[in-house]
Amino acid sequence: MDERIWEGESATIDRWEGVNYNWGMNASNEANVSNGDGPLLEVKNLKTYFPVKRGLMRKHVGNVKAVDDVSFTVGHQETVGLVGESGCGKSTVGRTILRLIPATSGRVRFEGEDVLAASRGRMKQMRREMQMIFQDPVGSLNPRMTIRRIIGEPMQVHKVASGSELDDRIAVLLEKCGMLPEHMYRYPHEFSGGQRQRIGIARALALNPKFIVCDEPVSALDVSVQSQILNLLADLQEEFGLSYLFIAHNLAVVEHFCDRIAVMYLGRIVEMAERETLYRNPLHPYTKALLSAAPSPDPRRKKQRIMLLGDVPSPISYFEDEKRLAAEIAAGKIDEMSEEEKAERAAEARDDIEVVTRKRLLDRPPLVEVEDGHYVSKHV
Repeated sequence: MDERIWEGESATIDRWEGVNYNWGMNASNEANVSNGDGPLLEVKNLKTYFPVKRGLMRKHVGNVKAVDDVSFTVGHQETVGLVGESGCGKSTVGRTILRLIPATSGRVRFEGEDVLAASRGRMKQMRREMQMIFQDPVGSLNPRMTIRRIIGEPMQVHKVASGSELDDRIAVLLEKCGMLPEHMYRYPHEFSGGQRQRIGIARALALNPKFIVCDEPVSALDVSVQSQILNLLADLQEEFGLSYLFIAHNLAVVEHFCDRIAVMYLGRIVEMAERETLYRNPLHPYTKALLSAAPSPDPRRKKQRIMLLGDVPSPISYFEDEKRLAAEIAAGKIDEMSEEEKAERAAEARDDIEVVTRKRLLDRPPLVEVEDGHYVSKHV
């Protein structure tokens, strides 16, 4: 049994009131926060590539660079926002940190320990400290399992509790997340989207972690329900001393919920700063375009709109070559060619596109600290 979480807890469901459930930070975690020790999580030069294979022999022709040289830290009891458009690699970063997706290279340290080098047994222990809230509150819950089984499974796997003690702890978790104890005997389809997300949060809290990856936890919910979930996450962070990596594309949500914000574009972080600094003085053109696209609740407020011309470049140069050839043929710039001629033309085009991609996206200069805590890649 995890004494850090459950010490002194012996109440049953019908004896909640007046019981002090010790779900907060342990003594060592409080010391880390108060003494300003090193970051809870450190990500350094993280890369996650997915191979692209073509042809009958499945030849390796390129890589999807979903995450390309990403570095940041998350402090104790801090919320770091990760924003960017769909497909930029935000969720892949979170899943790679938790080793749900294998990393190509880089380093992830949790409380000074290398996560990527941990053995299978050690990784199972570390998962008690690192959990995830998934984006889809419907797909993340097994429809064949009751809420009791969904929330209780982590505690059973890690041998934290069983029997009536397990029911007591599930009831407490549900209460903390705004649910009722009798809900544990129902199935996911009997709840609304907001309630399902509360169940997902309760499952993430089951082992009392220190760090939670919130993968767009409110994007699939109504606006009114979003505020409830955000308030719940904020209350839980204050009570349990949690640290969040908050992945989102809603800039209004990130502005009010996060302490620091990192902006991702095509697999890389292009700007990172404190919340107030980033919104007051954005420096990267992509950050400026994102902020200008955020709707204002005041219709009388006028602001300059910055538009990014052109399509988002593909992280796979191979497919970019094919698209360019197809466009040139459709526009009549070149005639339909044989397979040999296409292959030769593709090789020439690949050199040209590789140069453009390297200059504008893949070979961006590293983040430079332009002011205290404000990092930016100088150009796109």
